[in-house]
Amino acid sequence: MIPLDPADLAATFTEVAARHDRCVWLDGGGSREWSGRRSILGWLEPDDVSLTYDAARHQVTRHAGGRSAVVGDDVFAVLEAELADGPADAQWFGYLGYAARPDLPARPAGPDGVPDAVWVRPSHLRLVDHPAAAGHPAPQREEHPGDPVPAVYASAFARVQEHLHAGDTYEVNLTERIEVAADLDPAAAYLALRRLNPAPYAGFLQHRVPSATGWLLSSSPERYALITSADGTRHLETKPIKGTLPRLADPEADAVQRERLRTDPRFRAENLMIVDLLRNDLSIVCEPGSVEVPELMAVESYATVHQLVSTVRGRIRADSSSVAALRALFPAGSMTGAPKLRTMQIIDAVEATPRGAYAGAFGWIGADGRADLGVVIRTLTSAEPGRWSIGTGGGITVLSDVASEYAEARLKAERLLAVFDH
Repeated sequence: MIPLDPADLAATFTEVAARHDRCVWLDGGGSREWSGRRSILGWLEPDDVSLTYDAARHQVTRHAGGRSAVVGDDVFAVLEAELADGPADAQWFGYLGYAARPDLPARPAGPDGVPDAVWVRPSHLRLVDHPAAAGHPAPQREEHPGDPVPAVYASAFARVQEHLHAGDTYEVNLTERIEVAADLDPAAAYLALRRLNPAPYAGFLQHRVPSATGWLLSSSPERYALITSADGTRHLETKPIKGTLPRLADPEADAVQRERLRTDPRFRAENLMIVDLLRNDLSIVCEPGSVEVPELMAVESYATVHQLVSTVRGRIRADSSSVAALRALFPAGSMTGAPKLRTMQIIDAVEATPRGAYAGAFGWIGADGRADLGVVIRTLTSAEPGRWSIGTGGGITVLSDVASEYAEARLKAERLLAVFDH
């Protein structure tokens, strides 16, 4: 990779996005100690390869040299084959949408949405090392009354409660989609988003190919999967978020809010259920006895919210590929609920719209088995100029209140909606 001065990054990115139909920026400018301070900016020439997935048709399409050809029906399998057959130092960048696993119940994005997965292999890469982040001070805002709960959300919430009380599920991540019409350049929108909401898993993906066009602008705080490799041993780590409260402008009130999040029984129950689910997911691909929880329910503070975060880690078995490990976790347990399969069936029945890229995973995977991906939350997507989608939601248990859950979902969308005011 060729180094790039951080001072030149924004201008170079704007030029790359204007000149190249397929490009990606994994943005380390809003990093945390655990996520590193490194950006990768990449772009593709016409002969370079990208992959897209259409879950409705169960088709993976390979794009290169101005031609597109269907090459499979499972994006995980095709990506694994590309990694195996390509150069030993190859890196792929992209996202897996919520419906990327054909064996699980999830509605496809459909013809009006972004592709259900996009992966690119750029031939041009620039590397940026960012200076240490300045921190994340509390915003100058006070708590304010929430919006009225819409009938469609209230109805879905009530149906989820029926399933919870019947014992069909223990926790359901109920989400909604916000649509915004705005004639906003995607690159400019991303630069505004990274100023408004710096995050560990921030990034931009552009894929302008006929019948497979999409933009993804991420400012996600949540780790989906980190796969490291040393001395032939690979470790898998995930950091689920469950539990969110708004930050307050007054420092003393903000400290009280932080402690409230750390100790609240409902938030702790939500987090623990997802930790148990992820321990089970990791055990599918990790060596027996190696799965551990080195950090349980730590509070992380961001520009607008405090969040309750745990860490689950395990040692991947030698007979399991890294792509298989990513598949075993997918989709993130924090975005489904527990148990995963039955809860995804409930989600499919009660949510009004497909999730698209939202609730999936975005990042990179290398031919050497390493990978680093975030959960697709706090993210803007667009399938055509002028039309934007935002997914937002939260975990529902029998202790949940419809008004507070809806207010939490709207809080998470605040900084994304602010992009359209800039």
